[in-house]
Amino acid sequence: MFQATRRRLAIWYSAVTAVLLLLFATGVYLYVRSTLIERIDDTLNHVVEVVERSLVIEPVGPATAAAPQLRINVEASFRDNSDALEDDHIDLEWFSPTGELLWSTLPVRINIPLHPNRTGETVQLPGSHLLRQVTERVQIGRQVLGYLRVSHPWFEVTKPIRQLLVDLSLGTSFMVLGVGGIGWLLSGLAMEPVRESYQRLKQFTADASHELRNPIATIQTNVQVALSDPELNSPPHRQQLQLIERLTRRLGRLVDDLLFLARQDSGMVQRSWVEVPLDALLMEVMEEQQAIATEKGVTLSLDLLDPPAPLVGNFELSNLFTLQGDWDQLARLFTNLVSNGVQYTPAGGQVRVELRAGSLLSRSTGIHLQVSVSDTGAGIPEYALPHLFDRFYRVDPARTHGAAAGSGLGLAIAQAIVENHQGHIRVESQLQRGTTVTVTLPVSKPDELWLNVEKL
Repeated sequence: MFQATRRRLAIWYSAVTAVLLLLFATGVYLYVRSTLIERIDDTLNHVVEVVERSLVIEPVGPATAAAPQLRINVEASFRDNSDALEDDHIDLEWFSPTGELLWSTLPVRINIPLHPNRTGETVQLPGSHLLRQVTERVQIGRQVLGYLRVSHPWFEVTKPIRQLLVDLSLGTSFMVLGVGGIGWLLSGLAMEPVRESYQRLKQFTADASHELRNPIATIQTNVQVALSDPELNSPPHRQQLQLIERLTRRLGRLVDDLLFLARQDSGMVQRSWVEVPLDALLMEVMEEQQAIATEKGVTLSLDLLDPPAPLVGNFELSNLFTLQGDWDQLARLFTNLVSNGVQYTPAGGQVRVELRAGSLLSRSTGIHLQVSVSDTGAGIPEYALPHLFDRFYRVDPARTHGAAAGSGLGLAIAQAIVENHQGHIRVESQLQRGTTVTVTLPVSKPDELWLNVEKL
């Protein structure tokens, strides 16, 4: 339990740190990328301003006061710009007012429509090459003299961004691994006092339960001897002794339950697994509970249901209801469940036990056995279902009216036994309609079953 908690804490530390680092790295990436793009756009706009100031504008034909005709002298305007911009990887293109390319520093002509835009745009060339471009419409008054397009290769952005991405990924990975290791160490230090306190509490519970068994057994023995004394003729005294015996027997059961749970938590329970025919075990449990059920007027029934036909093709397994487990623990498990059903079912009701074999799911799961214990009692409120397996949890006392009060440990013991057998248990209930407890237990050694199947 503590190792699992420590592992979860370390995973949570690492997960939270990874999310924070991912957000930080994303912010850094977006900030650097936008900064690089802004720098390139500023450079392109600066080039546009410089080139505009160096343009040589000439009149065309006789000048008129109304609308002088002008044109750009391309040779004179761009003669000195080519060499100056080559070192900065910036290319210029000049287009006529009609969009015809008149001059360019690009080695090849690119057929990209003109989009006058001073904010910059990214365009893709054939061969997956990218350019960042700014296009300016050059005009005097209402007369458009032409279009100036300035381009910059996109790799000036992608190259540092790619390197930044690699650096951020490596840094984040190392940070997450480091935090995971540190989280593992810190969680171990934090859990150590809790582990020591828990160990002392478990040891105290086990020792106290063990020490209480002897005096309780002694009291019960002396009370039984006193009750068997023929000279005890006083009815009040006999009634008091019977009450003491009944309370002592209940206290003894409580001590046994506490001792079992304490040993189960501490891992002191030694496995003594054998082949357990579950059908025979359930028959014994039903025989033991039959007298109590008859006295209460409750009907007990056991049904052995056939598995899906056929279980695996035409393959029939012998000892279908046999599993590897601890006979005493399983007997205690189903005795608790059946006795609960009998205890909380009114006269004239029914407690039905069903045993069935599930299908052969896979090599890892094998066959599972499922036992359902259903009663027609008052049922359990929906709010209480999530707490049924909590130790000492008691449902509304009105449900136990007229029944012997329990300790609230029965279902906790049942869950511990089921988990010890790698199974699971669930409870379904409806008020005034009854309760169904379903226990699913895996059959051991599924690989051997698959070997038999593959021989068919």
